Amino acid sequence: MTKTVAIMSMSLDGYVADPDDGVAEVFDWYTSGDVEIHTGGSDPMTFSVSEPSAEHLRALTSELGAMLTGRRTFDAAGGWGGNHAWGPAFVVTHEVPDGWPRSGSTVHFVTDGIESAVRQARAAAGGKAVGIHGADTIQQCLNAGLLDELQVDVAAVLLGSGVRLFDRLVGTPTRLGSPTVVAGDGVTHLRYPVHPA
Repeated sequence: MTKTVAIMSMSLDGYVADPDDGVAEVFDWYTSGDVEIHTGGSDPMTFSVSEPSAEHLRALTSELGAMLTGRRTFDAAGGWGGNHAWGPAFVVTHEVPDGWPRSGSTVHFVTDGIESAVRQARAAAGGKAVGIHGADTIQQCLNAGLLDELQVDVAAVLLGSGVRLFDRLVGTPTRLGSPTVVAGDGVTHLRYPVHPA
């Protein structure tokens, strides 16, 4: 079965955004080095990261076949120009936004819950992994037992408040396996397998 992998940058004290939804501090590591990583997609970006972070990103993105996220992340990213760099994107939402879906876009909207969204993203991933963005979406997947791995980029910053990654969890404690650890410049990349409840 296609695995699901939560992918999130987070401050050391557990926040993915500041109180105003700003993410600059937790994403500073994307500009902390001299190795260029090009994302592709409709709205391509170029990251300049350290060599360890570049190796980590290449390995992670090469295994992805689809993405799953929430409406808040979709809105903040401007819909990725209609095509996410890491495969077709499935957006969990109560309402499809005005002007969507768009012709030629690989962004799909799922209005019937997280289980349906995961099922659709797995089917679209072509045997590769499904990456999951967004604190709320990751929490929903954890709570529903639908997450196979946590991939957290812990930025070297303390935000003190804001949007927490692990906030509304049920059925805790959640057991994790031993991590894979990669030390980058200004970031520590952690990958934990999630053990079934």
